[in-house]
Formats: sequence, structure tokens, C-alpha cells
Amino acid sequence: MEVVRKEYFQRLLGWKDKKMIKVITGIRRCGKSTLLKMFREYLLEQGVGENQIISINFEDYEYQELWQPKALFQYIKERIKPGKMTYLFLDEIQNVKEFQRVVDSFFLRDNVDIYITGSNSYMLSGELATLLTGRYIQIEMLPFSFAEYVQMHGMEDRIEEAYRNYIGSSSFPFVANIASEPEQVQEYLRSIYEAIILKDVVGRKKITDVMMLESVIRFLADNIGNPLSAKKISDAMASNGRRINVRTVEAYLSAFMDSYTIYQAKRYEVKGKQYLKTLEKYYMVDIGLRRAMLGNSGQADTGHILENIVYLELVRRGYRVYVGKVDNLEVDFVAMNQEGLRYIQVAATVRDQAILERELKPLQKIADNYPKCILTLDMDPPADYEGIRRLNGLDYLLGKGAGF
Repeated sequence: MEVVRKEYFQRLLGWKDKKMIKVITGIRRCGKSTLLKMFREYLLEQGVGENQIISINFEDYEYQELWQPKALFQYIKERIKPGKMTYLFLDEIQNVKEFQRVVDSFFLRDNVDIYITGSNSYMLSGELATLLTGRYIQIEMLPFSFAEYVQMHGMEDRIEEAYRNYIGSSSFPFVANIASEPEQVQEYLRSIYEAIILKDVVGRKKITDVMMLESVIRFLADNIGNPLSAKKISDAMASNGRRINVRTVEAYLSAFMDSYTIYQAKRYEVKGKQYLKTLEKYYMVDIGLRRAMLGNSGQADTGHILENIVYLELVRRGYRVYVGKVDNLEVDFVAMNQEGLRYIQVAATVRDQAILERELKPLQKIADNYPKCILTLDMDPPADYEGIRRLNGLDYLLGKGAGF
């Protein structure tokens, strides 16, 4: 089952034939290759000739010889059609040594439109950033949003059931093909986990203590939405009889984020408008992947699961997302974009008056006029508390936030 990822497709279309390298990043199996395939099909439908399209998937053994930059350069050079636009698609290009120089060489030509994908964020650091500064735009892909999931399954009139299925299964696109087979879903998620840990992290970072690495990522998965630091993680491992120093924890965290498995939300002091360097929060790219790591315990903690999903939705909508600090209180999310800020609290329910007051308190301490809201799973009508709105979280995920 292939679903057009309209938002990502339209962003690609908007950059078509423009003198920028289109870099699509995201976790393995989130749909990057499928997006490129659909875009190539679109080009053919619009009259672009097959001989104007060069497409290479570097995970395909057929192209292993092209992992060498000189061989790749020669292969592409021989296939470019003079006088016509050539569309160059390079999938999972991080497998090629010094790919940056090859890409830059073809960027310098007027008749080459370049699209590349990668499953590690390090490809956008170091030499690439230096060599291609100002020459590329990044489109960061995530697995299916809740709205995409609902639309794909035709569950617009069964939203609560759709949400239960969404968090009980997975947001990875291929899972839609095996959703009726829970054991296959778990096997598939486990295969993704092993590919990321063993290939993207252990292999590339040359990590020898794989058991410790897995202990750390399971700890992160079990503590989504909780304030953490490298020292706190190190101390937690030590309390379980496993010693690991803070610097190693930091290296592991960086590796998990590079592979797009874990996302980090740093803290932001709202009143002082300062970025803080301690006690970040971490979120999983997919709740199903989290459950595959943790087993049945991964189904608990309804509030933090919703918080994780809201975090990813804010990232999809183009926000930079932070954890807010207001005096000694916390705002779950301070979401920033060019238009300003949004302050968001997330809770499974606020029907208990004490819980409602607890969620309102940090928002009430913020003096500016940027929008503030509480998102919950309560299926109640929207409410307003002196300018602080309460909305149903599922409606918000479906884009029904009434302008928030």
C-alpha cells in the first residue's frame, strides 16, 4: 500500500528545477525512497523522458561499485543528456565516501536537478555543511502522522478507535500492509530496531558494548517526556549494576539522534528568554518502536505517549520545540516559528480539578500574549480559562485546533 505524503510531495514539487540540492532525511523506512519513486513517476507523467532521470539506491547491491566516488561521478556523467534537464536521485547516499564532492560537481552544472536521501543526520554536518553551505534545503521526514493514518484507513468517523490503533500498532508506512497481523508488526519493528542499532549506530560508531547501548536506549524509551541529563542516565545505569561514564552516555545520545530514533527537546527559560543546557527531554520517533523495545510496559503512560505524539506533530508543522521553564514550573512545549511562540501543556485528562489547576498554573504565569493551550484526550467541548484554551488532543492532531 503506497500513500502519497502530500505535504512532503508538495515541498519537493515547490523546489523542482530550482538551483538547490533537495536533501530528504529521516529514520530508516519512514518513506523517503517511496517519496522519490512517486516524484519520479510524476515527472514521467509530466512528459520528462526516462533518459532524463538517473536513479540510484545505494542500499541495492547492484550499485555497490558506485560506492567509490570516482566510479559514481563517471556513471552519472555518462548519462547526463546535454541540453536537457537531468533529474538525479541518489537514495541513501551516506553509503558513498566523499559523496559531497560528487554532488557538488553536478550541482555546478546548469541542467542537473539533484535529490538525495539519507538516514543519518551526520551527513548534514562537517564537510557537507562546509562544501554545500547555501546550496541545499533539508526536508526532514517522519513516519505517518495521526492525520495521515486516519485518512489512509478511512477512520474519519472513528477517531478514538483510530488513535488506539495508531499507538497500538506503528506509524511506519509499511505496517499498513500487515496491520492485521500483530506478530508480523512486532517482527518488522524489531528488524528496524536492529538495523538502526547494529548498522547505523554500532557499526558506524564502532561501539563494543552493545548491551550497554541497548540499555541506554531502552531507558530513554521508558522515560519519554521526563527531564533527563547524561549524568542522570549514567547514575540510573549504575544503580542497576552497569557502570558507564557521562561522556559515553553523551556519545550514545548523539548517535541515537543522528539516526533519527530519538528526538531531543532542550529547555527554554520563558521569562528570561534563555536557552538552558541541562535536563532535556527525549521522545521516540514511533510509539510502536518504543513498545517493541519495552514489551507490554510500553503500552502504559497514556499522558506521555500523547505528549510524544504532539511533540512529533509540532516538528512536522515546522516548529522548533523546547521544554518551557517558568520559575520552578514547567510548560511541556514552547513551540517557535517565524510567527512567534505557542505554549502547550499535554495531559491525558484534566477532568479532575486539581490536575486542571496544575496544568494551568505555569501558563498563567506567562505574561505575554502568545497563544496558550492544554491538549487532552478528554472528549469534551473546547473550553477557555481566561485566554488559555483547552482542546481535544486528537482534534488538534487532525488539524482542527481552530487556528491554534
